[in-house]
Amino acid sequence: MLKEKIKVGLVGMGAVGERILRQFRQYEEFEIAALCDRKAERLDKFKAELPDAAIHTNHFDLLKDETIKLIYLGVPPKWHHSISMDIIKSGKHLLCEKPLANSIKEGKEMYEAAENAGIIHAMNFPMAYSPAFKVFREKILNSELGEIRKVELHLQFTQWPREWQQNDWISSREQGGFIREVAPHFIHMIQDTFGELLHVRSFVEYPDNEHLCETSFTTSLKLPGGIPVLLNGIAGIGQKEHLSFKVFGDKGTLDMQNWSVLVQSTSEKSGEILRLDEPEYSLPAELCKAIRGEHALLVSFKEGYQVQKVLEKILLS
Repeated sequence: MLKEKIKVGLVGMGAVGERILRQFRQYEEFEIAALCDRKAERLDKFKAELPDAAIHTNHFDLLKDETIKLIYLGVPPKWHHSISMDIIKSGKHLLCEKPLANSIKEGKEMYEAAENAGIIHAMNFPMAYSPAFKVFREKILNSELGEIRKVELHLQFTQWPREWQQNDWISSREQGGFIREVAPHFIHMIQDTFGELLHVRSFVEYPDNEHLCETSFTTSLKLPGGIPVLLNGIAGIGQKEHLSFKVFGDKGTLDMQNWSVLVQSTSEKSGEILRLDEPEYSLPAELCKAIRGEHALLVSFKEGYQVQKVLEKILLS
């Protein structure tokens, strides 16, 4: 006997919201029941593709549908807290974009409310499900790199926002910038692998226009045991975008480049690109498991809150 499909509503249909929609549509366990965006013109492109899905410009109208069990929230960070609290009150399960909120206080309220409500709650941290991170984490935890001496993250962008990110908030100092949009993925991976990031000391450089986001930053932190961590980023340079997440050990180094390429080095061998044969976890599949009461790999709101604390310290230092 086929199990009843899980009805999904999506709030926020920008570039990432559309990407999430495509992911859910790959699984027959889900049914896209409703789409919501405050800009009605964004929704027009989906009407032919999803003729049975309800279309809304107000999330309260979507929440009235009691058959919808899961909400994806992909609005700008400024609105995560208020809309999430409405979703949590409705008793629906919730997948939220990163960063969790726009402040530490908001993030704490969101994760506590979600836990108290007993709903399934998860962050959209796709790297947590990737083969690259699985291998990366295993090699570190099985001591293949030896004693860890340092962790470094370098974020280098030709331009910010990138070409596919042209909207009215992602370049703003209030809620945009690559510290908020890209760094959380790596902060989560660092804390998931090594433990809590502490002793944040940060320098963030901004343009003269007080409304625009950062152009560069350098942050030093420490992990349990005193392991130093360097986070470094810059935008607006004459170079193709390049991201490097590197761990230095006394037996070797491991560098995750551009999200998915793992490069391992030792004193005898330099720059070996690792073959990744590990299967990829699927966020929709894991959500399905969780909603049906099975064990699942999800990044919780509490983990999102732990990332938020580091994020705000970087921005406010």
